[in-house]
Amino acid sequence: MPRLITALLLLFAARLGAQTAAPVILHASRLLDVETGRFVSPGEIRVEGDRIAEVAAKVAHPTGARVIDLGDRTLLPGLIDAHVHLFLHPGAEDLQTVQESVPQRTLAAVLAARADLLAGFTAERDMGTEGASSADTAVRDAIDSGLFPGPRLRVSGNAIDILGGHEDAVGYNPEQRVLPNATQANNTDELIAAIREQLKQGADFIKIYETGPDTIRNGKLSTPYQFTEAQLTAAVEEAARTGKRIAVHATGEPGTLFAARAGVASVDHAYELSPQTIHLMREKHIFAVPTFTISEYFAEHAASPERAAREHALLDLHVREFKRQLEAGVPIAMGSDVGPFPHGTQAREFVLLVKYGMTPLAAIQAGTINAAQLTGWNDSIGKLSAGYLADVVAVDGNPIEDITALQRVVFVMKGGIVYRQP
Repeated sequence: MPRLITALLLLFAARLGAQTAAPVILHASRLLDVETGRFVSPGEIRVEGDRIAEVAAKVAHPTGARVIDLGDRTLLPGLIDAHVHLFLHPGAEDLQTVQESVPQRTLAAVLAARADLLAGFTAERDMGTEGASSADTAVRDAIDSGLFPGPRLRVSGNAIDILGGHEDAVGYNPEQRVLPNATQANNTDELIAAIREQLKQGADFIKIYETGPDTIRNGKLSTPYQFTEAQLTAAVEEAARTGKRIAVHATGEPGTLFAARAGVASVDHAYELSPQTIHLMREKHIFAVPTFTISEYFAEHAASPERAAREHALLDLHVREFKRQLEAGVPIAMGSDVGPFPHGTQAREFVLLVKYGMTPLAAIQAGTINAAQLTGWNDSIGKLSAGYLADVVAVDGNPIEDITALQRVVFVMKGGIVYRQP
């Protein structure tokens, strides 16, 4: 019986994932143009192969075309999460990276990728394997070759940290020699060598831990920087030599200012930015990736009342500062930091972006157009347009009227292949 069930599941997956030679027509009550915020009603998309051929209220229906009628739903571009951790799951984050083998974590990452895809996230940026080295390269390549269902991935390998830094095994018995969750580099030469090694192993971009740990003192954020401005500048230049970019974990000053001056692609978390940093990020079009969902999750699942109070204080500060960033015009890309909270649930980030000051359309743009630009896919995904890859989702309801509709994805197509449908 188990073999029969397995065979049936495989056949079902093959049926859903089969890309037919015939054109596919997607029909729904409405289609959202994420660039303008206008609806096309009804909305139709003609898909040929892995690309969108036509978008309109009524597209051409070639002979033999397969029509998928999605009823009273909204068609949108596939969602993009610009900050995920496929190699993490809920639980003691420090312990899982010590107790679980890299092969075990890689298998879990494959399942996490599938969960994210079925939730409507057709592309993601994996922000470090947390000690699993370049295993994310293998997951990305397996998905791209069709071995497993999952989003398009931009991967960063193991990320880079300093000795005693944010992802070092601080707090353990030092005689146990617990390994850090990131590659260590303590000067410019080591930083460049680490970047070259990660690129050799298949990284699409480089992640650097620039600040940490975070504390609140007298209502103000304190977070030590880890790399100097000169070191970050050298890192940006080294990555650019091969057409790659740098993303930093950075929550506050002066690390965020060093990163902005160096010209990184994104400042992830960005709890607090000085006026000078805000100005530079706006002028250089450096994205802030707020990651509110992880902050909310940590606050609600803290191990002690003291830890809960700390997390709530950080979240409150972040919300206040986020409103300033919005008013100043800092570009925002959606990133949830999913992993420590369950994969497939990160559409909550859209809800929180709206709760804390964005319009529904701006939040949707953060997770489509903006995230596509940050990941370097802006010429192929992020909007529903002829010639773009056929990454399409459908949701119950109207996300402009109710952003929680993005938590109710019922249809997922990636590259013309249907992975989920009502």
